[in-house]
Amino acid sequence: MLQSSSSAVRTLPLKKRICFLMKLIFFVSSVLIFCEFLIYYVVIFQCHWPEVKAGAHMGNKEISTSVLKAIILADTHLLGEIKGHWLDKLRREWQMERSFQTALWLLQPDIVFILGDVFDEGKWSSPQAWADDVRRFRKMFRHPVPTELVVIVGNHDIGFHYEMTTYKVKRFEKVFNFTSGKLITRKGINFVIVNSVAMESDGCAICRTSEAELVALSHKLNCSQQKPNHSNKRCSDVEKLPASEPILLQHYPLYRKSDAECSGEDAAPPEEKNIPFKEKYDVLSQEASQKLIWWFHPRLILSGHTHSACEVLHAGKTPEISVPSFSWRNRNNPNFIMGSITPTDFSLRKCFLPYESRVFTIYCAAGALLVILILAHFQLLTPPFYFAQRLISKHKAV
Repeated sequence: MLQSSSSAVRTLPLKKRICFLMKLIFFVSSVLIFCEFLIYYVVIFQCHWPEVKAGAHMGNKEISTSVLKAIILADTHLLGEIKGHWLDKLRREWQMERSFQTALWLLQPDIVFILGDVFDEGKWSSPQAWADDVRRFRKMFRHPVPTELVVIVGNHDIGFHYEMTTYKVKRFEKVFNFTSGKLITRKGINFVIVNSVAMESDGCAICRTSEAELVALSHKLNCSQQKPNHSNKRCSDVEKLPASEPILLQHYPLYRKSDAECSGEDAAPPEEKNIPFKEKYDVLSQEASQKLIWWFHPRLILSGHTHSACEVLHAGKTPEISVPSFSWRNRNNPNFIMGSITPTDFSLRKCFLPYESRVFTIYCAAGALLVILILAHFQLLTPPFYFAQRLISKHKAV
């Protein structure tokens, strides 16, 4: 009888310890699941597709079927084997993968555009490193068949103009089916893909080929936008395309002096806004920018490269949106653009991803609470009154 009672006394603390351990495991697991999975659903669930104004002759059903839902993001910068630390890779790539997959599941876009600098070290990558980067990219940015993924080339993918080679360009084109001067038409909407790294106008072989393809495409688009009764011998044998004004997609922004006029919480920080941009490095040259506007007369230009947001109006009528980076590595508050686009109109809205600082704050708060719980459980967290009382009793005993 005495033995059974003593064994029961021994098992009671053991049960309490196991119960406390299970509670700790549940607490830690809950924090991890929220910060690494659920927070993306909580944040992106708040994003909604912008509405496009209906024309006088179109009903709501016609609008819904004619609207193309597009997601535009930029500068993912998947780290390579040279500069990429394994922990940095793991953290940043997990953030981008969860953001992208959550956005696809919740928003169900028709098409996704990535505006260049997909990789961080594409300009240096060996064939083996390139293959590994592509494998990781395809895993992170996997998508269902109904959703189309279009990737534009950036300077980190093939190098700046002085580093760009035919081998690097062909390697990128093979993987992503990319061609400068390529036209993508969906639901009567024309998207023009531009290799902005090749817009150097210095007569290099890649630049000449790229510009020739753009000029040929601009001729087709301009002929397609002419009125039927307008006779033009130069357009008689040209393939007719949808008469929608095109949207330009490229990595480099068109020329602007700096980000001084850019505003918003995702714009460049104040200490960087007034730094002058360098032509052919930070932005396209004035000459190349004028060429693109003159060739295509675009209704919208979408670009990346600066890692910060900016809205510019060129020549008083052509809007350009610079899309911020999609990665925590480049900014604390990454986001992407949601676009509802028709052949004659478009409406854009930003969708912010979880802030890295807020996730870090949650982890710090949870860690502090975990320490307090452990100290309280083992009675190491003594209230100030009892702590003072113990000191006094010890002093009297002495």
